[in-house]
This record gives sequence, structure tokens and C-alpha cells, in this order.
Amino acid sequence: MAKPYFDSDGPLALSHRGFSPEGLENTLIAMEAALELGFRYLEIDVRTTSDGVVMVFHDERLERVTDGVGLLADHSLAELSSVRVRGVEPIPTLAEVLERWPDARLNVDIKDDASVQPFVDVVEQAGAHDRVLVASFSDRRRLRVLRRLSRPTASSAGMAVNALLKVVSPLGLAGRAARLARVDCLQVPRHYRGIPVVTAGFVRRCAAAGIPVHVWTINERPEMEALLDLGVSGLVSDRADMLAAVMRGRGHWPRVN
Repeated sequence: MAKPYFDSDGPLALSHRGFSPEGLENTLIAMEAALELGFRYLEIDVRTTSDGVVMVFHDERLERVTDGVGLLADHSLAELSSVRVRGVEPIPTLAEVLERWPDARLNVDIKDDASVQPFVDVVEQAGAHDRVLVASFSDRRRLRVLRRLSRPTASSAGMAVNALLKVVSPLGLAGRAARLARVDCLQVPRHYRGIPVVTAGFVRRCAAAGIPVHVWTINERPEMEALLDLGVSGLVSDRADMLAAVMRGRGHWPRVN
């Protein structure tokens, strides 16, 4: 049975780190912009401070997108309070996001091992089990989170399990492997190192096994249309404006928060 997280009509549209042409990724203003476009699902990343606070942030280091310096993990929440993304927006905490938008669904990529228990604590405190999906490139980290949560939470496969399911799907074993790995969906690139991942056969076999396939990060309209025609169950995009238009054109929206 599908988890409540996936309760949606039609394919899922996920806004990648919110929506900000100005590069204000993973900030409250970027998430607000995506939600105003009609998005219900936000893809975000989390890392944890030196004093155990889960922050919505992608990189290991601060320099690429903020006016701060060094590893995020070496800073306390108080030290990060003056850091600004692109010199403009503060780095939000996961707790802030969950509290601010109780109807939003969060696809959370857990970027470091230090976030495992703090992430669990935030989800438990907020009672957010039905509105988060646990994701990580590391299946080991992902499974550590799932084992510590008091209630089932949606989860997508990491790199190892994605590869395994790609290999075993022609053998009719994808459903069994997904259940053993505690996977509710696959979130994959269209190609990996030049090798096609999302093919008609792969999508068809996953659908037969009850495994939704979400594809990232798709930023061109023809590719969005082609993948939806192929039957994928979700798209992740930096171009929330474009993806919203595609979804509306196909009759899946509007949905205005």
C-alpha cells in the first residue's frame, strides 16, 4: 500500500531546492516561490550544525552560495545566524520549514551522517512522518534513519539500491528487492555516465512492481513531456515555472496553496 506521502492525483512535480532564478536555493523565499506556483512537493537537502541543529543546505562547505566560510558542520546555529545565502537570505532550519508549511511534502536528501539522529528527532517532534520522504545517496544512512523513526516514512533508494533494482528488474525481482531495501520509489537521473537509466522497459517493469520512478533534474520542457509520456511517476526540476506549465497543460493542475 502506498504511503500517505504519495497521496496525489497524477505524477508528482518536485521543485528542486525551491525555485529561485537568483540562486537562493534551499531558502524560505525559494520554497515560498515554488509553493505559490502550485507545488506541493519540495526537494530539499539537510546538514547538521556542530550543536545538532538540522539546517536546509546542500553543500558541505558554505562558500559556493553564502557569504560564510568553512564547513557548515563546524558552525553552531548561533554562528550561522549571520550567514546569508547570496548575501540575502538566512539558512533555514528543517524545523522552521515543517512548521511554516504543514501541508507541504518534503523530499529530504540527508547529506551527512551527523544528521541521522537530529533529523529523526525533528520528524518525531513535528509528527511529520506522513509528509517527509527520506532520501540519501547512501543507503546505509537512509536505513539508519528509517530504523530509528517510530512510524513508517516514505523513502527512495540510494545509489546502491538504484543500481540493484536496475539490474534485477528484467528478472521480475524489483518488487521483492524494493521491499527488502525499504524502498517506496526510485529517484534516478535519466542517464548515468552516458548509460540510459530511464527507458520504456525500465519504467514499465517498475510500474508492474508497484515502484514509482521519479527522474531528476529535468529542466527542459521537451524532456519533461517525453518522460511523462513514457509513464514516469514524478519529475524533479530547477525550473519550477516550466514544470508547473507542463503539469497545467496536461490537466494535473492548478493546485494553489
